[in-house]
Amino acid sequence: MRGLPTPRRVQGTYYVLTLGSTLAASFIWGINTLFLLDAGLSNFEAFAANAFYTVGVLVFEIPTGVVADTLGRRASYLLGSATLAVTTLLYWLLWLWSAPFWGWAVVSLLLGLGFTFFTGALDAWLVDALHATGYEGRLETVFGRSLVVSGAAMLTGSVLGGVVAQLADLGTPFLVRAGVLVGMIAVAGLLMHDLGFEPARGEGPLRATRSVLVASWRHGLGNAPVRWLLLASPFTAGVGFYVFYALQPHLLALWGDPDAYSVAGLAAALLSGGAMLGGLIAPLVRRLFRRRTSTIVLAAVTSALALIALGLVQSFWAAVALIAVWGVMSAVDDPVRRAYLNDMVPSKQRATVLSFDSLLGSGGSSIAQPFLGRSADLGGYGLSLLLSGALTAVAVPFVLLSRAQRSPADTREEAVPDPA
Repeated sequence: MRGLPTPRRVQGTYYVLTLGSTLAASFIWGINTLFLLDAGLSNFEAFAANAFYTVGVLVFEIPTGVVADTLGRRASYLLGSATLAVTTLLYWLLWLWSAPFWGWAVVSLLLGLGFTFFTGALDAWLVDALHATGYEGRLETVFGRSLVVSGAAMLTGSVLGGVVAQLADLGTPFLVRAGVLVGMIAVAGLLMHDLGFEPARGEGPLRATRSVLVASWRHGLGNAPVRWLLLASPFTAGVGFYVFYALQPHLLALWGDPDAYSVAGLAAALLSGGAMLGGLIAPLVRRLFRRRTSTIVLAAVTSALALIALGLVQSFWAAVALIAVWGVMSAVDDPVRRAYLNDMVPSKQRATVLSFDSLLGSGGSSIAQPFLGRSADLGGYGLSLLLSGALTAVAVPFVLLSRAQRSPADTREEAVPDPA
């Protein structure tokens, strides 16, 4: 980053990194379930493979969060990009070899390792750098714009991934993804530098890890408004993993052509469009309410109702409309929730607490995906989406409990200095 760092430069770097990471990931989002089924896995095995990914996240989330809080956010992002590039190529080889399920389980665990280097690190880097450069605006605005950027990348990647799979085969999008990740390593190495944060290198790895974990527990589960918000994650993020991938075969079934891979990519494209719209309107919706938790509750209730309706309708176009609603409301929730959580956690523990939040969401997903996948085997995707809506609704009481603690962050209008 040349010249003096400014809030505009920090945001620009954040958006570039978000764009590249999402573009790389989204090449396979539209066809991932079809890819696993094409490799010879059953519905149960396909979603169990996804569950092994979330188990990997559970195992590695806190250690890699500590990496970001000790070695630095930049180091964590670079390690994540490299790990994902290698494991994506391994996924392609498993498909090429029609590998047994245990192979998919192992590589899915390693994919989880790659993503855990990302979770928490990039957002923590952004918030620290904005504080260091004197940013005075709302965090919701920055996170909302990042959703627009990621939505555009997701729209491009998911549609291109479906088209490439249609023109070539289901494995080619994975090769494209690995190539983009390699490019992002070079971009992050050039643009991303830790600002407003000094990695804790003096204590030694074990003592530094212990110090960060103790402080993160105090500012995470030990802090009541943070604790209740974190405990909602298994029922929102956890279910969201399943729904995202279940929409691909569900739309194909409603369309009536199991080989229309571009239609499967439509689900991811709809959600990317919803992310863009939701990111744009999230700051506006936030202004309608005094408290951030009001926006979060509205999004959770609307999302639950959309999923329940999606499980009941048999019309392809009605399903398309409901997917769009679910995508928009999930996107409205995201920047508000992230701003609320970041405003309650000090800088030195931020990446670890954010990683713990991701861990809880992945923990919910590791249970929900096999369960919901099995329900799809027994009663169809409609039944699994009904159950998904019911599980999403369980998050609402936890958000209300966080609201009841009356944290100053719940009514905060602008970015403030580090809560430490």
